[in-house]
Amino acid sequence: MTEAAKATGRRKQRKGTVVSDKMDKSVVVAVMRVRRHPLYKKTVRSTKKYLAHSPNNDVRTGDRVLIEETRPLSKQKNWRVVQVLERGEQVPQVSSALIEAPLEATE
Repeated sequence: MTEAAKATGRRKQRKGTVVSDKMDKSVVVAVMRVRRHPLYKKTVRSTKKYLAHSPNNDVRTGDRVLIEETRPLSKQKNWRVVQVLERGEQVPQVSSALIEAPLEATE
């Protein structure tokens, strides 16, 4: 954290959507930014992905979360999940037996 951030007591915060929760105590959060192109004045969307620490593993893919900057927790993980703003709809798991079932041959 920089001296200016310490003086004000503020850390950077971002709102984003969880795109992966396959790691233990970590999630990938995609933060979308909308800005105007300086020359062409067209609205441009850009997405950046952040690795964030989720100590309780209670965050799932599709959730909207608030993440906050923190000290380095690993090589790429400098953010932590502060709160879940909105739960995403859960996609039901498809049984692997249905996927791997052999097709009946029609003669």
